[in-house]
Amino acid sequence: MGLFKRNIFGHILFLKRWLIYAFGLLTHKRYKGFNQLNIEGSDILRNLPQNNVLFISNHQTYFADVVAMFHVFNASLKGRENNINNVAGYLFNPKLNLYYVAAKETMQKGLLPRIMAYAGAISVERTWRANGADISGADKKAVNLDDTANIGEALKDGWVITFPQGTTKSFKPVRKGTAHIIKNYKPIVVPVVIDGFRRSFDKKGLRLKKKGILQSMVIKAPLRIDYDNESIDEIVRKIEFAIEQHPSFLKVISEDQLKEMEKLNKERKY
Repeated sequence: MGLFKRNIFGHILFLKRWLIYAFGLLTHKRYKGFNQLNIEGSDILRNLPQNNVLFISNHQTYFADVVAMFHVFNASLKGRENNINNVAGYLFNPKLNLYYVAAKETMQKGLLPRIMAYAGAISVERTWRANGADISGADKKAVNLDDTANIGEALKDGWVITFPQGTTKSFKPVRKGTAHIIKNYKPIVVPVVIDGFRRSFDKKGLRLKKKGILQSMVIKAPLRIDYDNESIDEIVRKIEFAIEQHPSFLKVISEDQLKEMEKLNKERKY
């Protein structure tokens, strides 16, 4: 029956549709009200195919980042130009083949994350981290091939959002798993750069920490990738620059911060 039609992961689409709609209404003011979200590049989304698109982004909170992307992506597909006005209008019939990659341990902590997982989470086991701590060497877990296969299935069905650093900490290394997925499935790769979410919300992205913060989301043109000839390391480096998490960006930011501090010190003297 149409009412109980399911997606590739067995989720009832009718339930998923209303779950996205309800969460969208509840969270809209977090990006347009209590805080403001500045958006660039939403027109790029309207020119993408219906499937095999991989969005790569830096990461600042567990949930607030991806919820904002659900807002922006759906608003753009309904004709909004770099804004999320009229939330009821653009979320009434949302894009249901939109998925996001999330750590399994995060999505299993509490009732709310479990409910949010139904909206489109592809839960994966992080091989380098467990119980909130990094692991390495002999303790490092083997890659779960089912996780990679699930991401591949999601790409065949629609769009997938991933955070290739696998952490909310800035300037951490990009994990090679994302590069392997790119080489294996050859998706269109769209970089997204976000900012302001760490200042707005707590680490989980559920509690509003501060109001009046200007958040930003920049959607960039798809990357040019030679899937057959570029190495994993070359793709990783390309991702680091695209999402502005290469170590060279850290130096630029530090220098800018130093100049700002010097400017403030001079103003205080006068």
